[in-house]
Parts: sequence; C-alpha cells; structure tokens
Amino acid sequence: MIKLMTIKITILIASLLIFLQTSSAIADEASILQEKYLSLTEQLKINQFKRPIHLDSVESSSTIKGDIYAVIDYPFTTVDGTLNEPKQGPVNWCNVLILHVNTKYCRVTNGNKGPIINLYVGKKVKQELADTYHLQFDYRTAITTKDYFRVDLNADGGPLGTKDYRIVLEAVPISNKQTFIHLTYAYGYGLAGRVAMKTYLNTVGSGKVGFSKMEAVDTGTPQLQDAAEQYVGGVRGLVERNTMRYYLAIDAYLSSLNEVPEKRMEQRLNKWFSATEEYPRQLHEIDKQEYMQMKNEELSRQKILP
Repeated sequence: MIKLMTIKITILIASLLIFLQTSSAIADEASILQEKYLSLTEQLKINQFKRPIHLDSVESSSTIKGDIYAVIDYPFTTVDGTLNEPKQGPVNWCNVLILHVNTKYCRVTNGNKGPIINLYVGKKVKQELADTYHLQFDYRTAITTKDYFRVDLNADGGPLGTKDYRIVLEAVPISNKQTFIHLTYAYGYGLAGRVAMKTYLNTVGSGKVGFSKMEAVDTGTPQLQDAAEQYVGGVRGLVERNTMRYYLAIDAYLSSLNEVPEKRMEQRLNKWFSATEEYPRQLHEIDKQEYMQMKNEELSRQKILP
C-alpha cells in the first residue's frame, strides 16, 4: 500500500512539474511577443508602409523566411475566434488564402492527425487545376490562452522542389479593440528548388523587388542619393511580397466580418486588391477587373468541385 501511494505521489509530482513547465513556456511566448510590440513602437508609427506594420526577411543557403509584425484594429477575441478555432478555423483560413492572386483553389479535408488545408497555387492568371501545384497544410492550434495564441500551418512539399512550408500566426491583445500579430511565411529548398527559383527570377520574376531597402550607395551627389537606394530582389524579394500578400489577406478577411454574409467575399476581394495597389512597385500584377473576374470564377469552382 505504501509503495503504491509512493508511485502515485511520484506520478502526481511529475505531472505537476510538466504542467508548470508548459505553463511557463506559454507565458514566455506571450511575453516575448508583448516585448516585441514594445520594441517596435516607433517603427510601427512611422514607416514606408503607412500602416502599423514592420517587415523582416532572412535568407540562408536552404531556407527563406518573411515576418510581419502588425497592429490590427480587431479585438483579440475576434482574431482568436476566427483564425484559431478548431472546427471553423481551417475553413476561415481557406477564405483568407484564396484572396492571394496565386491561390487557385482551397478546400479543407480531415486527416489522421487533424484538419488538412488543400491549397492549389499557380500563375497570376486563369488556370485549370490540373496545371497548378497542390500543397497540403496540416492545421494545428499550437497554443491557446486567454491572452495569447499560435496557430501553425505546415506542408512538407511544395512546387518546383521547395519544401517545409510554414505559415505561423501568433497574437496578443494590446487593447480592447486592437491586437498585435506576428505572421511568418517560410519554406526550404534543395538544389532543384534553387535552380527552379533562379530560373524564375531570371525570367518572369526578373526586376521584381521586395520591401526591404539595401544599403544605399554613396553617390557623392545629394540629388542622386534617392536613386541610389535599392530594394532587395531575388528570393528575399519574393518571400517579402508573399508575406505581405498573406498579411493583407488576413486584414481583408477580418474587415468583412461585420458585413452581411452575402456581401463578405466581394468586400474581401475589393479590400485585398486595393491594399496591394498601395504598393504597386512590389505587388501590382493584374488590373482589378481581371482579378475580380478570375477570383469569382475560382470561388465558383470551389463550390462545385469536391
């Protein structure tokens, strides 16, 4: 009897320690994001975007990652209940992702470990699904508390030799009406992926840039100094453009929630396109009429196809 009680007490203590460690780790995640918000106070107020956002990107020999930190004018409970909800969250994410000009189809299915977001991506024009690339994102609610959440979307494989796709959203409240979010978009690539991206960047993607500015070259002439400033290009420019597109899609989706259901999608499409046109150097691809017609046809296709 004494031995049995000792075993039970040991198990209870071990469980308590695990709980305390987990709780501490979650508290650390929330605290880190709150501290990030405080450290970016000035950058969020004054920046090239004319929005309370801050963008970073990092490139290595085999990975690329973009991060956006932003203040959005929606209560934390709204953001949490919309994009971090176990049942409806994956469907809501599909409604976010379909706004992206390269997304051709999005549908949620049930996998062995939870919801799967089936995303089909392709060109910035009308395209048959058979000609697009299929990514399967596992949807996971990683952490949820009353004042912090993190949701992870992960896909093992992607187009043109890319892999290990991650879309991560975490958030904390900063007032009753505002939320501070951190959006990460990242993926990896091997030799085949590097060759494919190099081909893209030398052809269709030639001349396209991101948002981060390279260090200006001193021309010695003040009048020409602005012309010496250059934006990052290549893979960093590519990931920055797409990170921004996904952030704008989240904002457009949340902005439509107060609209009557039958008008929400049209409002999202209009808001997303208008927001991208604020940054034509980086994000302009097609005109509005073409975008709206293409998206309405893609949305109709989603209702028909399984």
